[in-house]
Amino acid sequence: MIDYPQLLLLGAFSGLTIFLGLPLAVAQGVSPRKKGFLNAFAIGILIFLIVDVLGHAWESVSDAASSAFAGRTPVQDAVLGLLAMFGGLAIGLLGLTLYGTRYMKEAPLQLSIGQTSTEKKEPQFTQQVDAYRLSLMIAVGIGVHNFSEGLVIGQSYVSGAIGLAILLVVGFAVHNATEGFGIAGPLTGLAERPSIRFLIMAGLVGGGPTFIGTLLGSQWTSAPVYVFFLAVAGGALIYVSMLMYNSGRKQTTNDVLMVGFFVGLFAGFVTDLIVTLGGV
Repeated sequence: MIDYPQLLLLGAFSGLTIFLGLPLAVAQGVSPRKKGFLNAFAIGILIFLIVDVLGHAWESVSDAASSAFAGRTPVQDAVLGLLAMFGGLAIGLLGLTLYGTRYMKEAPLQLSIGQTSTEKKEPQFTQQVDAYRLSLMIAVGIGVHNFSEGLVIGQSYVSGAIGLAILLVVGFAVHNATEGFGIAGPLTGLAERPSIRFLIMAGLVGGGPTFIGTLLGSQWTSAPVYVFFLAVAGGALIYVSMLMYNSGRKQTTNDVLMVGFFVGLFAGFVTDLIVTLGGV
C-alpha cells in the first residue's frame, strides 16, 4: 500500500524519465540521413501513442453510447462523451495549429544558443532557431499527452485500484523514456549543442505535466474529463507528428523515413506488450 505523497512522487518519476532520451540532442557529427532516421523513429513512437490514446478515449465514448442506446444510461452521458472526445481533439489539434502558426513566425528571442539579434539573418542561425522551436512544440504536445497519463494514474488511485496505479506508473515511465527522443530529434547535429538550460526546460514541459495530472486526477473521478484530456493529447500528438514529418522529409529519403516509422512503431507496441504482460 502506498500513501498519497508516495503516489505524487511516483507520478513525478513516471514523467521525468523523459530526461533519459534528451542526451541524444547533444550528439555531434550526425549526418542528415541518420538525423532523418532518428526523427522518423521518434514519429513512429508518437504514432503509437496517438493510436493508444485515441483508442482508449473512443472506447470509453463508444461504451457510453452503446449503454445509452440500450437504455441503460441517460442519453446525456453519451452526448457529453462525444462532445468531450471531439472538443478535446479540436483543441489539441486546431488549438496547437493556431498557436504554432503564430509562434513559428515570431521574431526569435534569445534561446541560449550563443547568438545575438544582429545574426538573425544568417542561415545557420535560422536553422537552429527552427530546430529549437520545433523541439519546444513537440515538448508541449507530449506534455499535454503526459498530463492525461497523470490523470489516469491519479484516478486509478482515488478509485481504489492501487495496484493498477503502480503498474501504470511503471508503464508510463518506460514510454516516457522513449518520448525524450521525440524532443531531442530536431536538435541533433546542430552546429552548436543545445544548452543544458534549454534541455531541462524542454524536459520539464514534456514530463512535468504527469505530476500535475496525477495531483489533479487523484481529487475526483470523471469519465468525460478523462476522455477530454485523452482527446486533447491525441490531437496535440497528431500536430507535432506532422511537424516532425515535414522536417524529416528535408533530411533524408522516403525509404529511410518509412524504416524509421516502422522501428518506432515496433518499439512502442513491444513496450506496451511488455507492460501488458506485466499485469497492466
